[in-house]
Amino acid sequence: MAGRVVIDPSAKHTATLIFLHGLGDTGHGWAGAMSSIRSSQMKVICPTAPTMPVTLNAGFRMPSWFDLRSLDDKTPEDAAGIRSARDTIHGLIEDEVKAGIPSNRIVLGGFSQGGALALYSAFTYPKALAGVMALSCWLPLRDEFPGAVTENRSAPILQCHGDCDPLVPYKWGQMTTQAIRKFAPQIEFKTYPGMMHSSCDAELADMKKFVQTHLPPQ
Repeated sequence: MAGRVVIDPSAKHTATLIFLHGLGDTGHGWAGAMSSIRSSQMKVICPTAPTMPVTLNAGFRMPSWFDLRSLDDKTPEDAAGIRSARDTIHGLIEDEVKAGIPSNRIVLGGFSQGGALALYSAFTYPKALAGVMALSCWLPLRDEFPGAVTENRSAPILQCHGDCDPLVPYKWGQMTTQAIRKFAPQIEFKTYPGMMHSSCDAELADMKKFVQTHLPPQ
């Protein structure tokens, strides 16, 4: 995977955080922030999405986990692309499991398109994860759920959204939590007043607390 950023733990490796960037970004975009919230025993993996034409941006090529056709919830989604990206993320998780890290010591997270993929990947992964951090995002292929869930109904989920987001509307975040709570009740929705389609110190503090709670040092 091109441009993958891996931050090795400074102590014995007992946990892994995999974080997926948003449209047009790379793994480098979030590596610093993820490094700041991890424990010394935690490895951080920030992969970079493949470069592809994106319909939403007039076919311009950029890093994208799957094609985004519009920011209208009525437009059919790129189901094949979403499932292919999901398989890639499952492969990353499996690599960690094969290296000796139990799946329940792995947190999956992401921002925007990456957060959407993190949610979809977690619910369709066959083993229990430590948790999911979903920032400024939505649940893709939502009509498949809850039928598509294979595991992680009881996984803790931190969903974060700014109430001034002009790209992924705040109400999408609220509706996503309401939909997920019906089949995965351990979801917490955090609102950041005035935050647009970005991150903030308060959000990073909440993420750090989430990681410390659900991936305590061993």
